[in-house]
Amino acid sequence: MLLTLQVFIFFLTFVFMEVVAWFSHKYIMHGFLWSLHKDHHKKDHDSHFEKNDAFFLFYAAVSAGFVVLWGEYGFWPGMAIALGIFAYGLTYFFVHDIFIHQRVKLFRNANTRYARAIRRAHKIHHKNLSKEKGECFGMLWVPMKYFKKK
Repeated sequence: MLLTLQVFIFFLTFVFMEVVAWFSHKYIMHGFLWSLHKDHHKKDHDSHFEKNDAFFLFYAAVSAGFVVLWGEYGFWPGMAIALGIFAYGLTYFFVHDIFIHQRVKLFRNANTRYARAIRRAHKIHHKNLSKEKGECFGMLWVPMKYFKKK
């Protein structure tokens, strides 16, 4: 029973992280921490890394904090939450950094309906180079209008 509950918490955390990612992207990255995120919207980069990459440190620290809560304080859902955050971060790396932005040249030929939609939505997001008036702030959830054939 406890294992089933932990698996449920893991998946719930993973799904909730899409909401957290959307919120933090729209209101934090395109808000008061735009100075860290704006280099991600530039077309050319001086480095393989961006200031924007620092955001992963925050989520890694939160995930590690839940491991500490689990190990040191006996907070039983802590490991499931930590692993859900970690799994979302790993998914983000593969989908956003590798698949969409091709920071590593993998998955270049992925051409499913979902793959095309997620690329379209992200392209629309990057079309706007300022912090205001953006759209498509999530990563895995794609509005239906981006699934339409062009």
